[in-house]
Amino acid sequence: MSELIKLSQLIESEIIKINFPSSPVNLYDPLNYFLRIGGKRLRPVLTLLATELGGVKKEDAINCALAIEVFHNFSLIHDDIMDAAPIRRGKVTVHEKWNSNIAILSGDVLLVKAYQLLAKQKSQHIPELLTLFNKTAIEVCEGQQMDMDFETREVVTVDEYIEMIRLKTSVLLGCALEFGFIVSNDSLSNRRKIYDFGVSLGIAFQIQDDLLDLYGDPEKVGKQVGGDVKSNKKTLLYLIAEKNAKGDLKKQLNAIKSEPNPELKVVAVQDIYEKLNVREETANYLAEYYQHALDLLNSIETANDKSTIMEMVNYLFNREH
Repeated sequence: MSELIKLSQLIESEIIKINFPSSPVNLYDPLNYFLRIGGKRLRPVLTLLATELGGVKKEDAINCALAIEVFHNFSLIHDDIMDAAPIRRGKVTVHEKWNSNIAILSGDVLLVKAYQLLAKQKSQHIPELLTLFNKTAIEVCEGQQMDMDFETREVVTVDEYIEMIRLKTSVLLGCALEFGFIVSNDSLSNRRKIYDFGVSLGIAFQIQDDLLDLYGDPEKVGKQVGGDVKSNKKTLLYLIAEKNAKGDLKKQLNAIKSEPNPELKVVAVQDIYEKLNVREETANYLAEYYQHALDLLNSIETANDKSTIMEMVNYLFNREH
């Protein structure tokens, strides 16, 4: 973990250096606040890891890495408004601490800042970086819209859910990794593989989040068990249950949505899922995408060491169930 910690600390030190004007205070103070409340910094670390895997110094891609992280934070500020979320990373969200109008404008500034950071890269790389970044930014918005649409749709398929998480969260991991290979002038074949590796990794990571939400140790995963169930969220587990349930179990699954006691609701859903083998089937999806990610990483033709990226993969998928 020592190398990953060093990279994360490097990103933190560079984020602190991002300067915003002092005025208007209500535009820029929220950004200084939000960028400094922490986070995994997973995406920019992946950019630096891919850059080194491509055979050049991580410093050559630092602005790419920061652009990815700044864009990610822009999306979080806006997502929190749409979700009416009161807390992010254990701190009050921007729209709660200030207001929604301020949060929207501050988020917009972060999006522009991401482009400013990309523009600091070497000129020969900027067209390809921008093409990939623009595609990714649009897809993230598409994924967020799908997620919101699913809240009111009666029927959502497993395939639609996978596509939603691919767009909303996973393509940004793919973009972060391919940025590193663009900067290192790697082959188009390797660029496609590292991108697809990131996408598969992101899908597997989100499926794991769905599992941990219901079956994780709350002290180890940092949140209460069953939050998705309590809010009637259409996770992969729920969609698998809905697909497999018949007869009385189908009726129970539909009826449990209106259960007023949240703790009883979680217990009842866990019981239904056990009868339908939902946990095991969800774990199979996780294993499939995880293995596909590993196969893609192993297929990348490079003489450089992949061990640190594998260390990151192991870190991500050794969280406590």
